Amino acid sequence: MSARGSPKTDGTGVSSVFALEGEAQAVADRLPELLLDALRVANTVAHGIHGRRRAGTGETFWQFRQFIAASDPAAVVDWRRSASSDTLYVREREWEAAHTFWLWPDVSPSMAFRSHLAALSKRDRAVVLTLAMAELLVRAGERIALIGLTQPLASRRAASRIAESLATHETDAAVQASLPPPARLSRFSSALLFGDFLDPPSVIAERFNAMAEGGVAGHVVQILDPAEETLAYQGRIEFRSPETSDRWIADRVETLRPAYQRKLAEHRASLEEITRRIGWSFLVHHTDRPAAEPLLTLIMRLQGMANDYRWKLDAVAGLGAAS
Repeated sequence: MSARGSPKTDGTGVSSVFALEGEAQAVADRLPELLLDALRVANTVAHGIHGRRRAGTGETFWQFRQFIAASDPAAVVDWRRSASSDTLYVREREWEAAHTFWLWPDVSPSMAFRSHLAALSKRDRAVVLTLAMAELLVRAGERIALIGLTQPLASRRAASRIAESLATHETDAAVQASLPPPARLSRFSSALLFGDFLDPPSVIAERFNAMAEGGVAGHVVQILDPAEETLAYQGRIEFRSPETSDRWIADRVETLRPAYQRKLAEHRASLEEITRRIGWSFLVHHTDRPAAEPLLTLIMRLQGMANDYRWKLDAVAGLGAAS
């Protein structure tokens, strides 16, 4: 079985133009529903979004500190606070500086796969995670964009605009590709990539390296169906590639399970090495698990890479309720 192969039992191998058009329309029709799912997941995760917890230029009050005569002008003294004490106090504000995040969900044909072990397809989960992360980042005051489709924006409707853009460009060749399109990303920005990443490691490495050359920090979430992880099938099964005409029939698929799992583990180890080498993070997520889990992990990693990031993680609670 090729790395991008997905189990199919319908026996059909030819997709008509009308079938592809119908599939694209179905995804577009589901985007409002997926957007609602994303907003619900984002609301579950983002109980405690705060500022960067550093003094600086901004509109949000942070804390009072004592007046320093050697460096502070008298105009910055908060006289109301100081009147209740023998000490002069200054009202400090939080430092605010928007960061640009480039988002990319894999909506290629292979991502449409959903087994009997999951309630939704890999593509739907990738879209939900993308929209939920967009919502969280915009709430935190950051700028977001879809790689190859939109320019960075900080509007509160950014998640909705991303959903509209995905629906509008669903059938574009660049959007149907299984890796992020070549694009010039702003220097020192961040990329959040959601897909199955089952292409040959050499191809993935070339694309990731090109993105990282400009100082872009990357976070890769590999989304797999649980059946892809374990090869959860018995007996005679036909495997058909969703992106080519390749087919392969296994008479006793269970006998292939050890070799398959070993091959998948080797591929994942290659991905981990590729991302480690360029300083990116890597995370595996299965579609039978709650969508809030990878979001929380991403937030923790974002904070770990920048101590001044906006998230107050100890206020995040109730993740088990999201799905």
